[in-house]
Amino acid sequence: MLERLFKLKEHKTNVQTEAIGGMTTFLAMSYIIFVNPIILSSTGMDKGSVFVATCIAAALGTFIMAFLANYPIAVAPGMGLNAFFAFTIVATMGFTWQQALGGVFVSGIIFLILTATGLRTWIIEGIPKSLRSSIAAGIGLFLAFIGLQTSGLVVDNPVTLVQLGSLANASTLFCVLGFLIIAVLDALKVKGAILIGILAVSVLSILTGNTQFTGVVSMPPSIAPTFFQIDFSKVLEAGFLQIILTLVLVELFDATGVLIGVAKRAHILDDTSPQNKKRFARALFADSTSILAGSMLGTSSVTAYVESASGVQAGGRTGLTSATVGLLFLAALFFSPLLTAVPAYATAPALIYLACIMLRELTEVEWDDLTNAIPAALMAFTMAFTYSIANGFAFAFISYVVLKVFTGKFKDVHPATYIIAILFLVKFILSNMGH
Repeated sequence: MLERLFKLKEHKTNVQTEAIGGMTTFLAMSYIIFVNPIILSSTGMDKGSVFVATCIAAALGTFIMAFLANYPIAVAPGMGLNAFFAFTIVATMGFTWQQALGGVFVSGIIFLILTATGLRTWIIEGIPKSLRSSIAAGIGLFLAFIGLQTSGLVVDNPVTLVQLGSLANASTLFCVLGFLIIAVLDALKVKGAILIGILAVSVLSILTGNTQFTGVVSMPPSIAPTFFQIDFSKVLEAGFLQIILTLVLVELFDATGVLIGVAKRAHILDDTSPQNKKRFARALFADSTSILAGSMLGTSSVTAYVESASGVQAGGRTGLTSATVGLLFLAALFFSPLLTAVPAYATAPALIYLACIMLRELTEVEWDDLTNAIPAALMAFTMAFTYSIANGFAFAFISYVVLKVFTGKFKDVHPATYIIAILFLVKFILSNMGH
């Protein structure tokens, strides 16, 4: 049966290798089970419900990837997208989390249409490499800033806006320790380094009396508080344009980049046969539908995970790898008591470490060409310093078009880039009218 479903012999693999690949991927990305509920609960969402939604959305999306596309790629609520949901849409712009879920659902519909019509590929091909590379770096800086604040390493200052927090606080010291654990273990190529770091800090926090331990295994919490709690009342408002556009763009670049990168590593895209092209198209469809499912369950945008590469490295080549990941996410549903034992400062080191990894994307920027370098730099630091991924996109795309046009390089600009820049410019004009 497994041979028929996943064509193991054709891909020169076996059940054992695929299972190991799946377990490796799960260990590498399982931190999302703890991080996502903590981030989204800051909006008022029920932490237990988000935990269940995270596990089910990840399992469902990964199963679709496994059985529809036969790809060894796992999906789950994306880092950066959850931060944009919680800290920009809700905390900064003042929308409710139900309205934010409405934005995620609409972005999923648009994403699905872009995928089905082939426009997804057209947009990706049209966005300059420098901007694509700086997106991950910018989101990384944004996540780092959130992690530094959560841990108390960075605090507010009325004169300088920010300053170093007190290293005498337990939360700050635990964060530093957690970060060093993750960095050392990952450098030593230990599987699940991020998860181990989170759990180590959580255990220390319990032992020192800073958090309470309530157990390990229980029945899953109710998903009712977030299930189908979507509010579409704001999606047609002009101010919501920026939100939907940003969600679509992040989903677009993040998911597509991961799919191509991991598929190449697994040598799936080496063969450009019609059959392989069909598989890739199905993979694109799988990650598109996952966004819709996630929003209905009650979580931020679901996307393909770059950590899938660790499973491929361990030998995973087919959908059986991702099916294994899906089963492990379902099993994780019964470990919800651990969630209460994981404080925010235990997940902060994970955010900071992920940021460090994401910054290496800046090496792909064409720094010798200022018309490429300046928009890329603006993308990265505007996201962090304005506390908004959307602002990063806006400043980067608008400045890219302006610099190219006024230096006589307007032919270098793809129509897709012009369209995105104009949309952000219109948004700025509309949002500032009357002020």
